[in-house]
Amino acid sequence: MSDQILKIDINDSIATLTMNRPDKRNAMCEELLEALDAFFSAPPKDVRVVILTGTAGHFCSGLDLSEHVHRSAEENLYHSRQWHQVMEKIQFGGLAVVSAMFGAVIGGGLELASSTHVRIAEPSTIFQLPEGRRGIFVGGGATARVGRLLGADRMTEMMLTGRKYDAETGVALGLAHYAVGEGEALELAQTLAGKIARNAPLSNYLMIQSIARINDMSQADGLFTESLAAALSQTTPDAEEGLRAFLEKRAPKFR
Repeated sequence: MSDQILKIDINDSIATLTMNRPDKRNAMCEELLEALDAFFSAPPKDVRVVILTGTAGHFCSGLDLSEHVHRSAEENLYHSRQWHQVMEKIQFGGLAVVSAMFGAVIGGGLELASSTHVRIAEPSTIFQLPEGRRGIFVGGGATARVGRLLGADRMTEMMLTGRKYDAETGVALGLAHYAVGEGEALELAQTLAGKIARNAPLSNYLMIQSIARINDMSQADGLFTESLAAALSQTTPDAEEGLRAFLEKRAPKFR
C-alpha cells in the first residue's frame, strides 16, 4: 500500500525495503524502527539479499526529534539500546543488505546505513552527524560503526563541527562503496544484489558474520576464527560445485 511506512517488495530472493515517510525525509520514528525490526527478525524464507532505500529524494534523515524531546533519560537509554538491537539484526542477521542512498543520510540515517554491507550513493547524498549542534549525542551505534569506518579522530571532528560529506568524499572515506549518477543507485543495488544472491549461501553467511567480528579480535584470535570459517566453507556441496565450475569454465550453480 502507498501509505505503508515500510514498503516491502520481494522479487525472487531479493527484498526491497523502502522507508516511506516523505513528509519527514524518512526520519526514524518508533513505527518505522519496529517495522525494520519485524522484517529482520523474521525475514521471508527464500530472501537472501535486502535492498534498503528511501523515498521522495531522501534515504533517512535520522531520529525523529519530535519524539526524542518527549522521552526521559531512562526512556532514551532503552530507546538507544533498542536501536542497537535492530542495527545488530541488520548487520549480523545473515542477510546481505545493500543501501541505495540519496539525499539525507544524516544522524540515525547514517547509523542505519553503516549497519548495511554495501552502500551506494547518488550525487545528492549528504552524510552528516549533527547531534552535537542539537545538544545531544549519537545513540544508534555510530560510535561503533561510523567510528569504525572513519576512525575515531575524523568522527570526532565530524560531530564537533557538523561537517557534511558528499557522495564522492563518502566513498573516499568509506561511508559508501560506490558513487553513481542521479537516479542510478537503485539500479546498481539491484545488479549487486543479484550477484550476491548467486553466491553460495554459507559463503555469504560467513562473510557477514565473521569479517566484522574478526576485526574486533586480536590477530591470533582472528586468524584462528578465519581458519574455522574456511574449514567450514570448504567442506560443503557448494564448495565442490564451485571448484567443478571453475575447472569446467562455467558459472557455478549453488543451492
